[in-house]
Amino acid sequence: MATSVKTAISIQKELFQEVNRLAQELHVSRSKLFVLAVRDFIKKNENKKIISQINKAFDDYPDPNEESLHNAMRQKQAGKIEREPW
Repeated sequence: MATSVKTAISIQKELFQEVNRLAQELHVSRSKLFVLAVRDFIKKNENKKIISQINKAFDDYPDPNEESLHNAMRQKQAGKIEREPW
């Protein structure tokens, strides 16, 4: 079982009232609501990092020199295929 740690935070009165209202609506304690919210925030942050890493990995577009070389190779191969007797 995980060890709990007690902490104190300062929040605006209006937000505190919303937290109380939601905790009552969900039938959970304020502490439980904060735990759920923080876990959700951490998970979303982790997902953002993963998506950023995936996007970075797929963001490896060829530079103009590579693209030019690729097009030249494509044309050369197409010319050879056209000259092939089928």
